[in-house]
Amino acid sequence: MPIDPVEAIEVVKPGLATSVQDTGRQGYYHVGIPPSGALDQYALRAANLLVGNREDAAVLECTLLGPQLLFHADAVIAVTGAEMTPKIDGVAQACNVALRVRAGSTLTFDHVKGGARACLAVAGGIDVPMVLGSRSTYTLGAIGGHEGRRLQKGDRLAIGVSSGAVREGRELAASLRTPLAREVELRVLPGLYHHRLTDASARTFFEDAWVVAPEADRIGYRYKQGRALGFREREQPFGAGADPSNIVDACYPIGSIQVPGGLEPIILHRDAVSGGGYATIGTVISADMDLIGQMQPNHQARFVSVTMEQALAARRDVQRRIARLREALLP
Repeated sequence: MPIDPVEAIEVVKPGLATSVQDTGRQGYYHVGIPPSGALDQYALRAANLLVGNREDAAVLECTLLGPQLLFHADAVIAVTGAEMTPKIDGVAQACNVALRVRAGSTLTFDHVKGGARACLAVAGGIDVPMVLGSRSTYTLGAIGGHEGRRLQKGDRLAIGVSSGAVREGRELAASLRTPLAREVELRVLPGLYHHRLTDASARTFFEDAWVVAPEADRIGYRYKQGRALGFREREQPFGAGADPSNIVDACYPIGSIQVPGGLEPIILHRDAVSGGGYATIGTVISADMDLIGQMQPNHQARFVSVTMEQALAARRDVQRRIARLREALLP
C-alpha cells in the first residue's frame, strides 16, 4: 500500500533550529518581507545538485545540532555545508555524498565539527506550499516552510517527485566544498553612514578582530570584543534620539552593519527587517554572506574595506565557482 506522501519524513527530534529553506523569496523586501532562504546558498545548491534536484529546491537547514528523522519511504539524500556527520541507523556516513536511505531507517547527526549550518537535500525536494514564490521559512512573519516555523517533534514532511537522475554515491570534490574556517575575512563596502564614525573608529573597525557573540541567528550576527566605536558629535535630527548611533529611519540592505551605541556590530542576514533607526556603517559584500552563515559563536572575523569594483569582481568569482559546481554535478 503506497505511503501517504505527507508521511514520507517524520520528525522524531527537531534539532536546535531546523527549518525548510530554498534560495529565498525575492521582490518583497520593500514591503518588509525579507528574502529568507538558506544562509549558505552555495551549500544549498551543492546539496540539491548532488541528489538530482533543481538548485532552488527546498532543503532542511540544520543549525549546530541536527534533527532525528524517520523515513517512511526510500529516499536519496545529501548533506553539505557544516561538517555534521549524518548517521543512517547509527552508522556514520560521509557528508557531500549522495546517500540511499531505506524506508524504516532513521537519520541522525553527529555533533557539528566545523561550520554552523548543514543543508540536507532529499531527491525530489521538501514538498511544502509555495508562499510568495518560495518555500523558505520566515519565522518572524510565520510564512513559508512547514507552517511558518521551525520543525517540531511529530511534524511530517512530504517529498516531491524526483527527476530520476539520481546516482547514489555521487560525491562533491573537496575543491568544491564549503570552506569552514574558524577565522574569516569579511569584505565590506563602507556604507551610507560610515562618515558618521570618528576617524579613529573608522580605522579601528577594520583593524580589530571581532568575535561572534551568542546572539547570532538568521536575523543578524552580533560581534564583540573589538574596541567601542565613536560617532562624530552632531545635533541629532528630530526623531533620531539622543544616541549618536541613532538616525532617522533608513532602509537596510541584507549584509548591512549597524553598531547600536557604538559597541557591537550586527550584520543583518536573510531574515532581517528592511529598515530602522541605526546608522549602517557598511555592507558585507554578497560574495561573503555564505561565510557568515557558517560562523559559530566565538569564531573570529576581520573586516576588510573594498571598493565597488572589487565587490563586483568577487561576485563574478562566486558565479564562476557555481558554474564549476554545475559542470561537475549536472548530467
